[in-house]
Amino acid sequence: MLSRVADSLYWMSRYMERTDGILRVLKINYASSQDEMHAFSWKPVLRIFTYLEEEKAQAIANHSRAVLQHMVTDKENPNSVVNIVTHARENARSVQDHITKEVWQCLNDYYHTVRNEELAEWFDKEDPVSVLDILIKQCMLYYGTLDITMARGEGYCFLNIGKFLERAIQSADILDVKFSDLDYDPAKTDTMYWKYLLLSISGYELYLKTYQGGFEARNVVEEIVLNVNFPRSILYSINNVHRYFERLNTERKNSGFEKVDFMIGRIKSRVKYSTVDSILDQGLHTYLSSIREELQQVAVAINQHYFAYT
Repeated sequence: MLSRVADSLYWMSRYMERTDGILRVLKINYASSQDEMHAFSWKPVLRIFTYLEEEKAQAIANHSRAVLQHMVTDKENPNSVVNIVTHARENARSVQDHITKEVWQCLNDYYHTVRNEELAEWFDKEDPVSVLDILIKQCMLYYGTLDITMARGEGYCFLNIGKFLERAIQSADILDVKFSDLDYDPAKTDTMYWKYLLLSISGYELYLKTYQGGFEARNVVEEIVLNVNFPRSILYSINNVHRYFERLNTERKNSGFEKVDFMIGRIKSRVKYSTVDSILDQGLHTYLSSIREELQQVAVAINQHYFAYT
């Protein structure tokens, strides 16, 4: 497989994972904003997903529909859903011979849906949750189509490496920012706060089945960082990055394989053998920042050794 093709598949997958994460967070935070009309602020979400200056973020932080339009339909926002999906489609178009016809049609339909000029009006006049649900279902359709139609070859490995690397970074960002709102105090037990956090990353039902003592910050950290059965946990995501990267060793000989494999294995071992106590003793922000930095280094190394970046 050409490095150009691998690059496009990898970034197509990262972009689609990013837009799915953004939409889920927006949906749950909008619901939260309706429960806490006066106290709710969108600043944490804006900090995670946008590059707005503090003054501009503050100006829209208490206006839900303005935030939704900025995050979803604003073409001037480089990290808006419309721009991310456009980038994903551009990558998919350049490698149509390496993805199935069904995947291309699915992503192309999603692109036209999110580019619909009426979408901004729907956010302004209709129920935003209904609009977000339409877009989230498009993401789910993409994932399902990809899973049942793509051959399990080298391209599929790059797709999953991109997806799970993006997911691990996103989970670390969300957890870090949400805890920063509470000054990283694990003793705080705001039930609704933790409920909405878990709902935003689809971890609420698993939490209820796993932890019987109600909502506690320590348990939230454990699920999002260390739970190997939670599809959006950092450890689950890193395990899958390693799993799919190791497959490249048999399909594509590359001089950088051992270096990148070592980097992934090192961060995998570090997270695997962490405990909630060791994380909190180190400091949650310090721990998550270092994990995120190592994941970014892995991404850079993959770019350099597999996509011919310098």
